[in-house]
Amino acid sequence: MGERMPTFMQPFLTWLTARPLAHEPILDRSTMFFVVTALAQTIGGVLLSAAALHVALLPAIALLALGLTLTSAGLGLFQVVVFHHCSHGTVFKARELNIVVGKLISAILLFKHFDKYKAEHMLHHNHKKLLTEEDEFADFVFGMCGLEPSLPKRDLWRRVIVNLVSPEFHFRFLRRRLRAAWLSHDRSHNMIGIGAWAAFTALAAITGTLPEFLVGWVLPVTVLLQVATVFRILCEHRFPDPEIILTRGKDFVSHATAGVFPGSAPPDARATSLVGLARWTLWWADMLTVQLFVRMFVLVGDAPCHDYHHRRPASRRWTSYIQARQVDMDSGSSGVHGQYQETWGLFQAVDENLASLSRTPRGIVG
Repeated sequence: MGERMPTFMQPFLTWLTARPLAHEPILDRSTMFFVVTALAQTIGGVLLSAAALHVALLPAIALLALGLTLTSAGLGLFQVVVFHHCSHGTVFKARELNIVVGKLISAILLFKHFDKYKAEHMLHHNHKKLLTEEDEFADFVFGMCGLEPSLPKRDLWRRVIVNLVSPEFHFRFLRRRLRAAWLSHDRSHNMIGIGAWAAFTALAAITGTLPEFLVGWVLPVTVLLQVATVFRILCEHRFPDPEIILTRGKDFVSHATAGVFPGSAPPDARATSLVGLARWTLWWADMLTVQLFVRMFVLVGDAPCHDYHHRRPASRRWTSYIQARQVDMDSGSSGVHGQYQETWGLFQAVDENLASLSRTPRGIVG
């Protein structure tokens, strides 16, 4: 892309694909940038979705699509970036503030109680526990999604697709979230979550905005966030060859993770010809619709560089994750972790991960 695109487009393409040019300057953002962005996207999206219920049909469709996407992007940032990195203690300088914000997010957005999530997530970062029954990723893939090793890849895909459109799956998923958030060991935490949702609902009922509340807030927090979570988790880790799983050396993380980048190589044809123009038009149409949606809905924040996070879980450079991963890869410092891997395209990444699960014998994972 860097060779075939004007220079002024590079910042946008770097963000969209989460891959920088070689030696591209590091964009150093603060942790608060992500907190504020998550808040702005969530609130702005809710307002747009609410407004969509009061305009003509065609503008309503556009406003609603934009509003739901923005809210989902904000919720994804809270889940993948703020809540997650609070568990590593790398969002706020004060340890206690990371805990307070993490607990507040888990109570209101219906995530697992922060204390329990943090304990389980630390196991997830242990190469001896990753892909075992003690691993949160394995628990979700096998327990929640009902996927199994050694099944044909087409059967695994069928289960994923059925889950995404199944009311029963979304009900189970939401029930699991509610239990983890509101039936935790911490009574005050439970009451904060229940009280906040009761207040939101009562306010919407009193003000006559219950439809706006259900469409603009409840739908993204429940069904849409759950769809995004399924895709995000299924592209995070792959299942290495059986001997690698059994050995579980220190380079296990390099075999079990890969960067996942939205986009594809641009056409090498000249746009001056009719065929070249058609290819460029299709490429841009894909980048500005499918890939942009994937970046905002699923691969939010530093999710494309999840492999870097597993190599450097305590690093505070996650705020500059795009360049940080590239610098780490270019410096040859992968060392004991092994070489970086990458896949272009969300659906290609999920397909590769399901294929790796299909090749995995029963009994050695989960």
